[in-house]
Amino acid sequence: MDDPGLSSRPLRIGEVAPDFQARTTMGELRLSDYRGRWVLLFSHPGDFTPVCTSEFVALSRAADRFEALNCALVAISVDSLYAHLGWIRAIRDHFGVTVGFPIVEDPSMVIGRAYGMIAADATDAATLRATFFIDPDGVVRARICYPATVGRSVEELLRVVAALQRVDRDNVVTPEGWRPGDDVLLPPCQDQASALDAAEGPCWFYQTRTDSDGKTRR
Repeated sequence: MDDPGLSSRPLRIGEVAPDFQARTTMGELRLSDYRGRWVLLFSHPGDFTPVCTSEFVALSRAADRFEALNCALVAISVDSLYAHLGWIRAIRDHFGVTVGFPIVEDPSMVIGRAYGMIAADATDAATLRATFFIDPDGVVRARICYPATVGRSVEELLRVVAALQRVDRDNVVTPEGWRPGDDVLLPPCQDQASALDAAEGPCWFYQTRTDSDGKTRR
């Protein structure tokens, strides 16, 4: 692995994701090879565990939806490559699902520690279930962490990727629960002149815009 700075603190939004090179179920992988694409880098506590299995089945079934967003899926855990291979075979045999994204092995926990997913003094990764949304420039744009006992929502992962891409396209922000096609919000005023010049109305600080025609309404 390249020198990631082995800090155990979680990466902050806006920081460059540490690059690494590692073995995966699909051969050698270098994270920086994905530049130009969005990447969903997600860790799981362990192979052959029920919650992780449910996630991998759901993510595999939604792989084409992530691909439509130009978003690559990259999984990682401390399990060995051979454990990963045995697990994905079991998933295929029992659920009829082929895992089509790489699973990184991190037995030394060096990658997990570089991303702050594992405490510096941890002896295992039993509580690891972290997700990093990395943009085409390699910058962490969002992160979500769950305990080992709670599975992620694939729909929420897709929603976050779509929302990040939407706000990047022009000067808007997304409201609670936003999904593609929903109204967006205009960003808040940043200075006195803008606030005084804002459109009249009781909610001058909360203006929506339909995402199809660009019209503003209150």
